[in-house]
Amino acid sequence: MTTPDVTVTVIVYNDAARLPRAVASLRAQTHENIEIVISDDHSTDATPEVARRLAAEDGRVRYLRLPENSGGCSAPRNRAIDIARAPYLMFLDSDDELPPRAVESLLAAHREREVDFTMGAVRRVRVDNGRRTTWMPHLVRERRTLEGIAADPRLLFEHLSTSKMYARAFLDRHHLRFPEGIHYEDQLFSAQAYGLARAFTIIPDPVYTWYIEPYADQSSASISNQRHKISNVADRVHVQRLIDAFLVESGQAGLREDKDFKFLKHDFRMYAGDLPYRDDAWLAEFADIMNPYLDTLAEGAYARLPRPERVVLELLREGDLDGVRLAARGLGHPVAPLRVTADAGGTPYWGESVPTTGRGRRELDLSDLDLETRPFSTALFRHEITDLRPGPGAALTLTVRTYDPGLRLPVGPQRAGLLLSPGRRRLTVPFRLDPVRPGVFEGRVQLDLARARLPLQGFEGVRHPQIRLQQQGLAHSGLLLAPLAFPALTARVEAGGAAHRVTVEPEGRNPGRLQIRWQPVGVTARVLRPVVRRIDRPRVRNAFRLVASALK
Repeated sequence: MTTPDVTVTVIVYNDAARLPRAVASLRAQTHENIEIVISDDHSTDATPEVARRLAAEDGRVRYLRLPENSGGCSAPRNRAIDIARAPYLMFLDSDDELPPRAVESLLAAHREREVDFTMGAVRRVRVDNGRRTTWMPHLVRERRTLEGIAADPRLLFEHLSTSKMYARAFLDRHHLRFPEGIHYEDQLFSAQAYGLARAFTIIPDPVYTWYIEPYADQSSASISNQRHKISNVADRVHVQRLIDAFLVESGQAGLREDKDFKFLKHDFRMYAGDLPYRDDAWLAEFADIMNPYLDTLAEGAYARLPRPERVVLELLREGDLDGVRLAARGLGHPVAPLRVTADAGGTPYWGESVPTTGRGRRELDLSDLDLETRPFSTALFRHEITDLRPGPGAALTLTVRTYDPGLRLPVGPQRAGLLLSPGRRRLTVPFRLDPVRPGVFEGRVQLDLARARLPLQGFEGVRHPQIRLQQQGLAHSGLLLAPLAFPALTARVEAGGAAHRVTVEPEGRNPGRLQIRWQPVGVTARVLRPVVRRIDRPRVRNAFRLVASALK
């Protein structure tokens, strides 16, 4: 048998439906001299039958079945490494794909210069909406060869093992295998690969297609999307400690601040957006696991974070669970803190009192948010719905409270507007915000969703209303936070002749905005939308433009 140039391992467990797509992406590679190993972690569905059929169809495909389920990705990858015949190795998950030129591009980089591994760009595809993005684009923007991770420690953020092609000799020389019996094995394996590599090459070409299902059912969600499990938190922290130990043992403790920053900015941040939705018992367990590790991190790593994230971390370390929930709402969005307290020197701090510890004063100091001096269009306000009442049909009455900790709004009533744009035409509902106390305003707005002007073919999708404020000719738009939980309200509306089912609900994740969902029904769904889709194509639109220009 001809020795293959590259062995690509496809790990699979109970994924008979998507396995053929993954293997098809390998059979379609422009570099054909490859070996494909399907490594089955003892599936109990139709995966064995599907895998054997794929092996029968293509002599490059081999099927390996583990004698018992390992519960992770490491064992099936390691067993495949044991039988791989090629000098270069790659890994693919059964729910993902490789772009057609992935193997060719990475192998060419190896042949151009002897390196321990090559890596490229990862394209992420949202399964729910088809949106495509590049994972860590700033790290793979240009072609370059690095003499070790110290040349660019930011690469610690790119911890995927699947975006790389490894020289088998490199893995064997260092006895580098995936750690078994733990989750987040990619992070440890990649940290070790980065730390042990004498040189590696980065190319900007897409080499992996990663399908993301952010709202998959919790029972079938990927490990990284099982953040609701306390065991998931413990697993992630455990791997971080293993990485820390590796850095010390390999003489690379100098990378610790960069690695700690990566943990705070990426790993902890993944949990932070969910914290407002967790109960006291969960948050207490989370703090018990997280805080001892947070205390070991470099102070310089905290200093590199945005201030809102530092506030959440400090409140967690102080055990202020209610404060954690409050501060975590709006992370990643321009949302003001609910309350700010200044000391005798005028320094503003998060919360209702001045911190009593040096660390608290350092971490909760909001001076760098420039609450009083930011341009009005980027000023920080906080808009919250304090009461939501359904009216007749699709009408709602919302009580909105606006917090202005920087005192940017003048004394007295304020003109405001609620903005909603389900189609191309925006619905603006004016209302008044009356002062409650300095820096706090409240108003009531009547929102009738039947007044929203929708396209003739209807609108299918989700929108989040915003609050518009104006001052001296300048405008400011900010998101509207909803109660974290309330019963979804559903009504049928006829807008512009288009029939829809409209649902008002809490966003249920991230900042928790008010969320409004439109679903065309009746003739709108069965007739109008299919007709418009056929007409609204580039070729048809261009033909209409040509006819229109000819008639001028």
